[in-house]
Amino acid sequence: MSPRHTDKGYEAELSALRNRLLELGGKVETEIALGMRALAERDAALAEDVMATDREVNRLEVQIDEACRRLLALRQPAASDLRFITTALKIVVDLERIGDLAVNIAERAIDLNQSPPLRPIHDLTKLALACQSQLRKSLDAFVDGDTAKAEAVIKDDDLLDALYHKLFNELLGLMMEDPRNIRRATSLMFVAKHLERLGDHATNVAEMVIFMVRGTDVRHPGSRALK
Repeated sequence: MSPRHTDKGYEAELSALRNRLLELGGKVETEIALGMRALAERDAALAEDVMATDREVNRLEVQIDEACRRLLALRQPAASDLRFITTALKIVVDLERIGDLAVNIAERAIDLNQSPPLRPIHDLTKLALACQSQLRKSLDAFVDGDTAKAEAVIKDDDLLDALYHKLFNELLGLMMEDPRNIRRATSLMFVAKHLERLGDHATNVAEMVIFMVRGTDVRHPGSRALK
């Protein structure tokens, strides 16, 4: 990803930054998985675990931000190293926001536990798994510096959006069947929206991987004719 340097201290700092980013990615993946389990299993303790993990996510975000700024100020990196550090600054924001979305899901799970469950909504599980897969693939693309993997994440975002809209309509149908379903179905709509936003953040990470490797900005729809 970066050329070799004679300054071993500098290389160690870059490696530590990369490892912290991967640790952060792993923690937000855990948050999402715990939040969805808390929802499916009606387990408030799992939801509380999400809150605890999010405190670790916030701590790591600050550490990564400080490390990036220190590298920029003291090392004055150029070329691919500069792109890597500026990419890290952007990726950490998306990962932290994914953590916030996981907290939102956990809070919905706690609230829904106070009411009888709706019938199983299988598309919600499908959406959650699809979003987690997108996040994992985007992080893999980052680790490998693989633009093909990043492009696949961007392409698959349309499938995720289609699943979200299908789920939205399913929940809307439940509301129309019985007004007593409205409050619980509305909460699940919020969960679905949080998941859909998670997918958007995974796409952001993938787009930044392409920038890091190629130096090409593909964040805007008009520029997504990937080569």
